[in-house]
Parts: sequence; C-alpha cells; structure tokens
Amino acid sequence: MKRLFILGSLLVTALLSGQTQTDSIMLDPQKQLNAAQRLLSGNYASAVTVSAYAELLYNQPEADNGEIDVQRLVLLFGYRFDDRTQFVTEVELEHVNEVFVEQAFVNYNVGSNVSLRGGLMLVPMGIINEYHEPTTFNGTERPGVDNAIVPTTWRELGVGVSGRFNGLSLGYQAYVFNGFKSTTLDGAGGISGLLSGSSGLRGGRQKGVQSTIDSPTFSTKLDYYGLPGLRLGLSTYFGRTQAEDAVEMADGSDIGISMLGLDARYAYDRFTARGQFIYASLSDTEDYNALTGSNLGSALQGWYVEGAYNLLPAGKRQKLFAFARYENYDTHADTAGGLAENEAFNRTDITTGLTYHIAPGVVVKGDYQFRDNALDGSDVPDQLNFGIGVWF
Repeated sequence: MKRLFILGSLLVTALLSGQTQTDSIMLDPQKQLNAAQRLLSGNYASAVTVSAYAELLYNQPEADNGEIDVQRLVLLFGYRFDDRTQFVTEVELEHVNEVFVEQAFVNYNVGSNVSLRGGLMLVPMGIINEYHEPTTFNGTERPGVDNAIVPTTWRELGVGVSGRFNGLSLGYQAYVFNGFKSTTLDGAGGISGLLSGSSGLRGGRQKGVQSTIDSPTFSTKLDYYGLPGLRLGLSTYFGRTQAEDAVEMADGSDIGISMLGLDARYAYDRFTARGQFIYASLSDTEDYNALTGSNLGSALQGWYVEGAYNLLPAGKRQKLFAFARYENYDTHADTAGGLAENEAFNRTDITTGLTYHIAPGVVVKGDYQFRDNALDGSDVPDQLNFGIGVWF
C-alpha cells in the first residue's frame, strides 16, 4: 500500500511539473504556438507534458430554440524520449458523447532546421486548422470558411518534414498523407458518395479511422516572418481522393483535388488583424456526381478579413477585444457538366462581438452573426452566440 502511495505521488508530481507554462494571449503572430507546438517547444520540467483546451458554447438562432453544448474537451499528452525524439497525442471529446484522436505523431529533431514527423497530423491549410485553441481566435464559432472549405479539424495519417530557416525568416512543412475518402458501398450494394455540394469535402475526412489509401496526397505550408508583427502563409494540397477496393475501379469513384491557401496575421500595439483566402479545384466531378447522385461542385472558394482592437490599456493582464469579421464561402464556386450552381451554397457571414481574456488561458466570448446567401428569397436566420474557452 505504501509503495502504491509513493508511486501515485511520483506520478502526480511528474504530471504537475510537466505542465507547460502558458500565456496563450499571444498577440504577436510570429511567436504564437498551437497546443502541439507548445508541447514540442521544450518548455517543460519533466519528460511527461500535459495540456488541455475546452469550449462551452451557447448558440441562439433567430426565432428558434437555443442550444447549449460542451462543444469539445481536448486532452493533450506529450512524452520526451530523448533530446531529439518526442511523441504528442491529442484526444478530443465532442458534445460529451463522441471521442476522437485528433493527433498522434512522433517528432524526431534531425537538426536545428529539420524535424521528421510521422503519424496522425493536422493538414497545414490556412490558419484555424492548425491554430484552433479557443483563446487564439475571435468569435465563439470558428469561421465558416474553416468549416465548409477547409474541413476543420482536418487531420490525416502521413509522414513529412518541418522546420525553420531563421536567416530567411521562413518556416516550412511538407507531408505525404492519405487523402479524403470519396465513395463507399451502401447497405443495398450501391455506391454512395461522401462528398456533397453543401459541405464540400468535409464528409470525406478519414481521421485515421481504418483509413483506406490507394494514392498519396501532398501538402505543403510556408510561413514568412520577416516583417515585425506580420506572418504570411502559403498552403498547398494536391492529390486524389481514395475509394474502397470494391468500388475504386468504377468511373467517377474518385476525384482530383488541387487546393491553394493564402493567409495573413498582423499585430501592432492593441490592434490585430487577419485574413485568409482558400481555393480548391476539383476534377472529374461530373463522373462522380453521375455515379453517386451527389451534387459536388468543381470548385470551392472562401475568404475572410477580420480586425480587432483591445479596449483595455496596453500592458494590462486582461484584454478585451472588439472585433468584426466579414467572410464569403461558396461550395459551388463552379460546377461541371449539367449541374447548376446552387446559390444557397454561396454564403456570407458578418460576425461582430467581444472577446474578453479574463486571465491567460481563459476567455469569455459573445458575438452576433448576420448570415445570408445568394439565393433569392432565402431566409437564413441570424445567430447570437456566447462561449467560454480555456487552454492550459
């Protein structure tokens, strides 16, 4: 019994001492880290590191019942095998009753400018897919662009390299991943499509769950840090979707994807701003829609711009940002064959509100979203949102 008590005490001490030191209100985008990067940063007191973030949200659409939800609770664990080799895993509980592994990869530091990675990793496209901890972005909900166009949280199994050339103020990532799954057999023996006009590629995420692969996809990201307060990003993703063995020989069972992303973040004094543009060109969608009966577009496009200003004096521990974001995203930016563009899929959101950092790692948010689409006569309800977010 005494040995068990001593062992338990040592484990608790290791976990507590392994906590990463945090001030997640990082206004300078050049220094901002996400949860996994912070575990890899070396800011720990033991081999074991622990982190977590969570979001509790209240959404109130106009004229409808509101919804209160534990949107997500994410637990991160890291282990340092030696000075070069680390493991990071991220386990997410969504809506209390769903469990996912969001990341699980080994990082091997070859040298000062190169690290090798392998496992389940985030695809580096845009901003939010890599930096989605609730204290790192304004707005109770993540931008619509990073839901319908970039299917956040987008992660797949793969291998690759990452690093930074300080002399060039340039960070880089390059990975080979398995791709989206596009088709599957339904219960009646027919072929069903996982991709659609309304949600784009989102339904095809495999998330590391017994993923099928018949051709690799390629993903890259460059980040430039050369100007004070400014961070610029260029992302690419190329490849084809994956289909199960039973359907992969059918015409239209898979499609080609070429995706490009541009993003920018800026901070000066009490002002911050960010913007993002994503364009995806999809090939062979006419055959895909004929096979599956889907209405997938041949191009997806989305962008947003956002500005925020801290209303509290500079230097205070607490920060209160007033912000506004304008975004447009269209999952039918173009269509192929006889498929007509659905104007309801061309959506515009204007979000304005407050983000109150009451302590490093704790944020309270409130905003109102004016939502619309390009379809004549369409009535999209506006929405009021409140949320509490933590990250430690």
